[in-house]
Amino acid sequence: MGLQNEWVKFGENEQYSGYLVLPEGPTAAEKPAVIVIQEIWGVDSHIQDVTGRFAKAGYVAFAPDLFHMDGAKMPELQEDRVATAKRFLDTIPPAAWRDPEARGKALSELPDSQGQAVGETLERIFAAGTQAPAYLDLLAASASYLRGRAGGSRPCAVGAVGFCLGGMLAAQLAVRDRELGAAVVFYGNLPQAEQVPQVQCPMLGIFGELDTRITEQVPAFAAAMEQHGKPFEHRIYEGAPHAFANDTRASYRPEAAQDAFARTLTFLRQHLV
Repeated sequence: MGLQNEWVKFGENEQYSGYLVLPEGPTAAEKPAVIVIQEIWGVDSHIQDVTGRFAKAGYVAFAPDLFHMDGAKMPELQEDRVATAKRFLDTIPPAAWRDPEARGKALSELPDSQGQAVGETLERIFAAGTQAPAYLDLLAASASYLRGRAGGSRPCAVGAVGFCLGGMLAAQLAVRDRELGAAVVFYGNLPQAEQVPQVQCPMLGIFGELDTRITEQVPAFAAAMEQHGKPFEHRIYEGAPHAFANDTRASYRPEAAQDAFARTLTFLRQHLV
């Protein structure tokens, strides 16, 4: 029997959608679960592949679609629109991605309708961080869904692994969810110092040395976690940029990515029981 995967609806009114992958075996539903939290690109083929990797490692793996809310997905965030926007970004320097003037100049060189559509999608994508409260509600519903579907004598253990935007959200879920068993942050913003006392579970941080906007947060956060007796492991990979674990992007660094995934599995085995 191989892996089983499907898109499911969940939430009190089935207003959310997510990609579920079950590991092999008749007791799959009772195994620990991992919420795989997307990058800004959505639950694309890469995130679906990563979700499958966790299922192959023996976890119920679930990637909730952050862009699917209230029963639907906005036109600007449909998969084809995001893919087109991603291809556009690959044609300009990364430094111009979040520079409205530089990005606007490049967009103006596209045909009118295409430039407008790509611009609308990019505005939505780059504003995703401002939707964190709504996303956290969705993630809390994801955790409840996974605990509720186990069907055993007790809810299954649930952890969260997030990438970029999803890394930040995994960290914030660790602050919010008292039952979360573990949180892994791949190059995402870390909680503020005043939030550290509310961290509910052990955390693992995975970072790239060249991703200085993120990595500069690590020393202070590590010190605050130690001060409050909160378990926090982290690894900063030499010469690695942001998104180094995404094997569909130019930023991919195979050795660092493989080591980071192995560390993640070891961490989850320790804490999701």
